[in-house]
Amino acid sequence: MGFLRVIRKWALRDKMPIREIARRTGVSRNTIKKYLREGIVEPTFQVPDRPSKLAPYAKHLTAWLTTDQRKSRKERRTAKLMHADLVKLGYDGSYERVAAFVREWKGDRQRAHHTTDRGTFVPLVFAPGEAFQFDWSEDWAYVGGERIKLQVAHIKLSHSRAFLVRAYLLQTHEMLFDAHWHAFRVFEGVPGRGIYDNMKTAVDRVGVGKQRNVNARFLAMTSHYVFDPEFCNPAAGWEKGQVEKSVRDARHRLWQVAPVFPDLAALNEWLEDRCKLLWAETAHGALPGSIADVWEAERSALMPLPTMFDGFVEERKRVSPTCLITFDRNRYSVPASFANRPVSLRIYPDRLVIVAEGHVICTHERIIERSHRQPGRIIYDWRHYLAVVQRKPGALRNGAPFVEMPEPFRLLQAKMLRQPGGDREMVDILSLVLHHDEQAVLCAVELALEAGVPTKTHVLNLLHRLLDGMPTDQPDVNPPAALSLSKEPEANVARYDGLRVQKGVRDAS
Repeated sequence: MGFLRVIRKWALRDKMPIREIARRTGVSRNTIKKYLREGIVEPTFQVPDRPSKLAPYAKHLTAWLTTDQRKSRKERRTAKLMHADLVKLGYDGSYERVAAFVREWKGDRQRAHHTTDRGTFVPLVFAPGEAFQFDWSEDWAYVGGERIKLQVAHIKLSHSRAFLVRAYLLQTHEMLFDAHWHAFRVFEGVPGRGIYDNMKTAVDRVGVGKQRNVNARFLAMTSHYVFDPEFCNPAAGWEKGQVEKSVRDARHRLWQVAPVFPDLAALNEWLEDRCKLLWAETAHGALPGSIADVWEAERSALMPLPTMFDGFVEERKRVSPTCLITFDRNRYSVPASFANRPVSLRIYPDRLVIVAEGHVICTHERIIERSHRQPGRIIYDWRHYLAVVQRKPGALRNGAPFVEMPEPFRLLQAKMLRQPGGDREMVDILSLVLHHDEQAVLCAVELALEAGVPTKTHVLNLLHRLLDGMPTDQPDVNPPAALSLSKEPEANVARYDGLRVQKGVRDAS
């Protein structure tokens, strides 16, 4: 029974005098009278209204939170970033007060929208080397002076929680295979199974329960690395909750602090180094030590790293009469001997390999352009058209592939096409790259241009001297000893005047 309940019992039911109640309780008579008069059952402490340090900045913080609600989850700022921005405005309070304000604001918003918890979950535990989890996300970064949207692969070991983040431009099979290789390379081993959601790059069709029609190319990768794929139930992301949390954490750990990068390779190199640094800085939580410490212990439980899976996607193409094949709105050249014939296109994340009759005939750097506002590009290799211009040398003058020739070749072409038959001689010079090192041919052309003798004969002479290791700056004029003169000629111009006089008559010339 409460303290005031006893006082009310003595005063109202037992009719005890207030003086006696005051003597027994040690409370003044005026206080007892106040309690009885106002009907107070339990005393409460009146907290004075004291303004906090955050009060002058509450409007700024509320406006930021409201603005962030209109953004995607990936672009919202964390409470730490908001605290740092408030400090710049003059706030000198603690981060905990800002975090409490954010929690209260979000709680009020949730109650306003009548949201409730979706259920309870079972905590999961994994043995060393047992499994890894994989997921895709979309994030933004500045690459090559432009802010672009990236498809980001997240791979996380379930036991040690070591993770790798790698960025791509597309979410396709070849990107998926490349992400697995780099993850296993960084982890220095392969776990026993992989946990995925029902992504289209792995699952062709979702059946009843755990039935899945798995993509054949994806199964080839799992067989190569010898791990078992396991797919979550639809809308059950908690079954791979570790990597889901990594996706969320990466937004403020990586993407919001990422600098500007010249290309995608530099970005992925920075991401790999940054992930390893976070391993050492982040406590594991469930086990003593950091993520790096637990990974060191788990590494021996991983399967040995095999060779890299040849993760290409193959398509059949037919070469056009202009020696081109089409892929992703872009066109790529193929050697002219395969025009109007079928070839096989092997698609890698960074390159395209064209194969015919079981042999690689050419390779191109892959161009990925997701904007449909610009027309497709044509990527030429002028060497692929040499067989054509050997039969049709006149096509060399305005041939589009030959615009991209090295500068010495184009300078030589400008001089030789002014001469009769120069187009055929220029074709013969270009065809030298089919049989000799291209740098040697370029060097011979540069020497011929410097000497002011841009002819096919001179270029061939210089090229042979370069290949034979002979000097090209001066000819070899040292005669053998057997041909040395017994009487060396003298430089005497007076002898010429004597020859001009015949029978005492001086010749007019």
